[in-house]
Amino acid sequence: MEKLLEVDHLTKVFSLGSMLSRVRITAVDRVSFYVKPAEIFALAGESGCGKTTAARMILGFEEPTSGAVVHKGKQGGKSKNKKVWFTEGVQAIFQDPFGTFNPLRRVDRYFFETIQNFKLARNNGEAIKLIEEKLNAVGLSYEEFSGKYPSEFSGGQLQRISIARALLTNPTLLIADEPVSMVDASLRMSIVNLFKKLKEVSGLSVLYITHDLATAYYVSDRIAIMFRGHIVEMGPVERVLMDPKHPYTKLLRESIPEADPKKRWKGAITLSEMEYEEYLRAGCKFAGRCPDATEKCKSEVPQDVYVDDVLVKCHQYTGNQDL
Repeated sequence: MEKLLEVDHLTKVFSLGSMLSRVRITAVDRVSFYVKPAEIFALAGESGCGKTTAARMILGFEEPTSGAVVHKGKQGGKSKNKKVWFTEGVQAIFQDPFGTFNPLRRVDRYFFETIQNFKLARNNGEAIKLIEEKLNAVGLSYEEFSGKYPSEFSGGQLQRISIARALLTNPTLLIADEPVSMVDASLRMSIVNLFKKLKEVSGLSVLYITHDLATAYYVSDRIAIMFRGHIVEMGPVERVLMDPKHPYTKLLRESIPEADPKKRWKGAITLSEMEYEEYLRAGCKFAGRCPDATEKCKSEVPQDVYVDDVLVKCHQYTGNQDL
């Protein structure tokens, strides 16, 4: 099976606090998954689960404590040259479209600079034709885009412009970190529909990082659910979300996404008071919330097992993989 991106036991440990009371937090703990060509793979979970830290390591913004990231069969490294060839064909879309662009610069300048830096056109006419092609792909025209500043666009338009800019280099992999969380609810489906269209028409792969299970279910082929640095369930999106195995996935499945992107799911627990406790827990990170937790859950980290082709990190299924 061909794998465009492979993440192998990726780990990131942060040290917090003073010299006298330093605490080590494993924000990402031996996470492994892969993304196939022309596939949308969702990495989902609530705030603080480690999904954005994982994305930053994949993009080279953070150095992993251990583990490997392999893109097109090549492993990323610490040297500048390795990062250049490793990230070739990879582009990123971030949460805040207004934070992507300097409010004092015209948006079209970013496009022309990208074309110049990557030598994508021989003259201004070719550059404009390329920009127009990518804008049309996201439902915009060159006329409504040219010469304008970020403040002259809506959040949805600006996020589409961010995607068009990423498409200039014809990437094979798009890493989208919470791309619809700051977009009006009415525009979210247009963004995720765009991802589906790009996958089907251009063969683009997307690593879709989100806390929104509704859009993850709609747009993804496969999904991994993260909790406190661990992937607790992973498999085809239909099986994971319609018939969840892990107690945490069941909690998320029963929760209802809010229309306001600033709010968490209904029923979600505020994490600030228990975040340290859950990250430092010796056994299953979810044992403090799980209604089915046993003493074993509190002391031993569960193994990864497969149940109906779905990976589950839960003691309920250990030793009984034929359920």
